[in-house]
Amino acid sequence: MSDIKEVQVPNFPVGAAPYSRGIKTNDLIFVSGQLAYCTKTNEFINGDITEQTRLVMLNVKRVLEAAGSSMDRVVKVTVFLTDMKEFPAMNAEYSKHFGKPAPTRSAFQVVALPNNAKVEIECIALPKNLSSKI
Repeated sequence: MSDIKEVQVPNFPVGAAPYSRGIKTNDLIFVSGQLAYCTKTNEFINGDITEQTRLVMLNVKRVLEAAGSSMDRVVKVTVFLTDMKEFPAMNAEYSKHFGKPAPTRSAFQVVALPNNAKVEIECIALPKNLSSKI
């Protein structure tokens, strides 16, 4: 039996690209970069950076929960932005979704994202059943 499993997220937009929304191993959960898709309509929401970040974070949360984890188990986040001038607004919304200690994070400006998105976020988390004691 493989210790690498694809995370199945019920009623979640299915991308055309060959990738998994999430992968669960014995010790880690990897969430692919999420965009601002409305999971009820399966449509990309081309809103401002705050709205896109909110939707992205909700999609990250859904993948984590389907994998048996949660936002408070996230240890590493990578943020991709098409305009670093929007970093403060993204950061204000992003910070609403994590407690203390906040996960480690990197943020990069990129030339473009799918669907002309303003932000894409991926993360790595621990399963709920794995101790995070250092």
